[in-house]
This record gives sequence, structure tokens and C-alpha cells, in this order.
Amino acid sequence: MHTRRIAVIGGGIIGASVAAQLTTRNDANSVVLYEKESAPGTHQTGHNSGVVHAGLYYQPGSLKARLTRRGVELLHAYSESRGIRYDECGKLVVAHTEKQLGQLDAILDKARANGVPGVAIIGEDAMREIEPHCVGRAAIHSPHTAIVDYPGVTRALLDDVRAAGGEVRLGTSVSRITRQGAEQIVHSSAGSQAFDYVIACNGLQSDRLAKRSGAGKYPAIVPFSGDYYKLTPETAKLVNGLLYPVPDPDYPFLGVHLTRTVDGDVTVGPNAFLSFAREQYHRLGFNVRDALEIASSGAFWRFAGGNFGEAIDQLRTANKRSFLAGAQEFIPELASEDLSPGLRGVRAQAMNQDGTLEDDFVIQRVDNAVFVRNAPSPAATSAMAIAEHIIEEILAEDRLVEPQRGA
Repeated sequence: MHTRRIAVIGGGIIGASVAAQLTTRNDANSVVLYEKESAPGTHQTGHNSGVVHAGLYYQPGSLKARLTRRGVELLHAYSESRGIRYDECGKLVVAHTEKQLGQLDAILDKARANGVPGVAIIGEDAMREIEPHCVGRAAIHSPHTAIVDYPGVTRALLDDVRAAGGEVRLGTSVSRITRQGAEQIVHSSAGSQAFDYVIACNGLQSDRLAKRSGAGKYPAIVPFSGDYYKLTPETAKLVNGLLYPVPDPDYPFLGVHLTRTVDGDVTVGPNAFLSFAREQYHRLGFNVRDALEIASSGAFWRFAGGNFGEAIDQLRTANKRSFLAGAQEFIPELASEDLSPGLRGVRAQAMNQDGTLEDDFVIQRVDNAVFVRNAPSPAATSAMAIAEHIIEEILAEDRLVEPQRGA
């Protein structure tokens, strides 16, 4: 039997999912995973809220909608099989104004079209039964929205890769991929190596690798940072699950929400700012290359010109008072001393040449190389389904694994 040599680039949860499926579902695959950091999941995978999204907001029929629901099934089953913390704590999307009340029906319609189980609009009394300290006029209740330990899932997947004979090369960066006859050559800090297939899942650096490998400049990544605060252990007891605002349908960020984590903390946030550093997680992070790339992008300035009002609104969220005000929308009894600084994340948001933000997942095949070009939230939720989609649909005729459905 011919052994297929496959390189996976990126050791976050998507890359780990791809490598695990390739190794565990076909022992004729020889898989090498490259990760430039010394540990897996150190960027978006390790700097997110830990929410397993149910699929409330995504356009029915989109990749996001389809792969989120499938991803939940796979993630839940895998977490249970490996003893990884997974908690269906539930979620309320809370309406406070007349305008927000009018938006609940549209959210409910999308959620039902996407197959979200048990979702319903509930009134104030029912809200208080679920979240006794939360105020609001009505809410979407998603009882099966969950939280999980995404870094723990990633580590377990890479353990599976190693156990099945795959290789995980930490601390090894990839500069580009070139084609030589029928082979794909991966050029890395450890030298060059030939493969039959390459699947690049490298998040915040995905556009740069794709461009250097001949896949085109767009969509290009524009990083957005999000800061979180954290409730004190005493006030964290006031929140049972997840409390979200009604989202602005014209903006890709959800606004300040209260999120319980599997560690028992409750985070408050995030805001959303343009980040001048793709991979720095302190509040004054700045990288000259990243900043110059943004400043020289015509697509970015087209985006900025059309979103000036939203940018001004986000500037108002740059201090602790704004986080407190957002949290008090849900739980008025919270005070400033109940919040302390939490983590920061950076979202790899793809932008098109015309300055529009790409809403759906974007996965591009060039010869025998596949580039995941846009995979922001809910990509962690969808990771195992994204891997399945790449292997079974984008690379379907190559039969790298036997199709596998059901979980």
C-alpha cells in the first residue's frame, strides 16, 4: 500500500484535529505536524473564552452553520471519551430594549434552521429561574451551549497523533511551500522536506504563508484584539452559565458578555480593537511589521472608511468602566472592585480586497496544498468538523481517509 506523506502546519486545535484524523483513520498516512511555538495551542486556541458555540447566529447553509453543528457533536463525543472537561451550562442572549426584542425572532429562526436543539425565546420569569441575578426583558435560551477546555482537547489530539505514529515537530516554523513536480516541498527552520499533501492551519499567520506559497494575497488577515476582565470568586457565583447581549447584525463582534469557564471563573468581555501585533497579548503590544502591513493595506482603509462609527464606539470600551457597564446590563449589583484584569485574545479576521470582512470560513486548495484562510470564532467549536470537511470534501477524490459520519 502506498504511503501518503502529509504535512500539517499549525499546532492549534484545527491543525491538531486534521493531523489526528489523518493518522487515526488511515495507517497508510505518514503525518508530520509543524508548530513554530514550543507548545501547542498557544495563540487563538489558548486565548479564547472556551465556549462551545451552538450555532445561533450563523447564516443557514454557510460553512460556519454546517460545521458548527457537526463540530459540537464531534467535540462533545471526543471530550467525553478522553475525560476532558465539558459542561453544557447553557446560554441566554438577553434583550433589554425594544429594538433588541425585535431581533430575537430572527436569531431564533436562524438557530432553528441551523438545527440548534432546545432553543426558545423565554420571558423575564423564566430567565430568572435560569439566572436568578440577571435582568432583562426576554432572552433566547440555548440550553445545550457548552464550555470546554480547548487547550486540553488540543493536547489530547496531539497525543493521539503520536500514538498513531505521526510526528509533532514543536519549535519548527514554516516559511513557504513550493511545488516540485507532483511533490509539495515544505521549507522550515529544520530544512526542506517533500510531501504529497500539505494542509496549512496556521491562524494569525495564514495569509502570509499562503501568499509566499503562491495562493494569493486575499483574503488577508487583519488582527483584532479583545480584552477580558474577570469577576472575583465571590461574584462569579452570581453567574450560572453564559450571558450574551443581542448582537449587532452589521458587526462581526458580539460585545461584552459574561462567560463561565471550566475552571470556575467568569470572564467579562471582550471589546474589539484593531491590533498592531498579531501575536502579542499585553495591552500595549506593538509589532512594526504587523503595523506597517495594516497601514499600507488599501483594503484596510476601505474597511476603516466604512466603519468609522463602530470604531468610535469601540474606543469607548477601552477602560474598566465600560466593562463594568456592560456587565451591569446583566447583573446591576456588580461593582468596580468585582472586576480584575483577565486574558487578552487576538482574532485572526480575514478581510477581502474590497475592505469587507469575510464572514464565513474560507478554505482554499492549490494543487495538493490546502490553506485555511479564514477561521475565526466559532472555529474552535468547529475544529474537528473543519478537519473532516478538508479531508472528506476538499480532498475527497484523494481518499486520504475513509469517510466517517456520526458521533
